[in-house]
Amino acid sequence: MLTVTEAAAEAITALTAQEGTETGDSGLRFALQSMEGDGAQLALSVAPSPEDGDRVVGADGGAKVFLEPQAAALLDDKVLDVQQDETGDVAFAVLPQQSA
Repeated sequence: MLTVTEAAAEAITALTAQEGTETGDSGLRFALQSMEGDGAQLALSVAPSPEDGDRVVGADGGAKVFLEPQAAALLDDKVLDVQQDETGDVAFAVLPQQSA
């Protein structure tokens, strides 16, 4: 299952608050946009609630990530984190899970 780092959870909380979503059910949604060869393109959006069939990752009252079923399968062994680029902008990053 997708793991969300504390930094990513904080970024999701800030993003959903910035989008003005009033409900506590809002979150970041991943959906499969296209499959090309060995790669996949995912669409990322702020959603007011999960759609039917979405897998929800996160805690009650905390940051939530909604995974469309095909996206959930692709991200099953990944970690969602945030990284800062050289200009100081923060972006979400999907990384492989580190084996313990």
